[in-house]
Amino acid sequence: MKSTLGITAGLMLLISGPVTAEVYRNVDAQGNVTFSDEPSKGAEKVTVKPVTTITLPKPQNVQETEKLREDVEREGSIYESVSLTYPENEQAFHSGNGDVQFEMSSSPALAPGHKYEVTLDGQPVGQSTSGSVTVRNVFRGTHEAGIHIVDRNGVQIKTGSPVRFTIHRPSVQN
Repeated sequence: MKSTLGITAGLMLLISGPVTAEVYRNVDAQGNVTFSDEPSKGAEKVTVKPVTTITLPKPQNVQETEKLREDVEREGSIYESVSLTYPENEQAFHSGNGDVQFEMSSSPALAPGHKYEVTLDGQPVGQSTSGSVTVRNVFRGTHEAGIHIVDRNGVQIKTGSPVRFTIHRPSVQN
């Protein structure tokens, strides 16, 4: 019963929108909570935060998804390939401080405004136009690195094959 009253009260608060009416909360002897727009004995005034509203753009002002896909495919089609050259797939190596220097290349070379983007375990960790990205303090264990080419807007236009590697680091236990 209490949860139903809470849900009802919450919905009432949401529906009220930007109306500036005051809201009062009252708890009866049985512990039931009620909300009202009229003050009563023992009721406390509740401060209601304004409702967040979002105005969506008009459909005619939004580019169609198919056109965006075509733009990405056209830009990405100038590249035959993109790949990580270091570390190699299934490579294991030692790194005392956990730093890993990723080396990458593409065919043909990067076009103006494009960058390489390296991901580590699905998260972007660096971008570069030079073909090298150093990531600091990578935890020991096996990781998956990905390589992408991104355009000026950060949109991935070409993706290479991911590589798995294992990094060994010293610990205080051994």
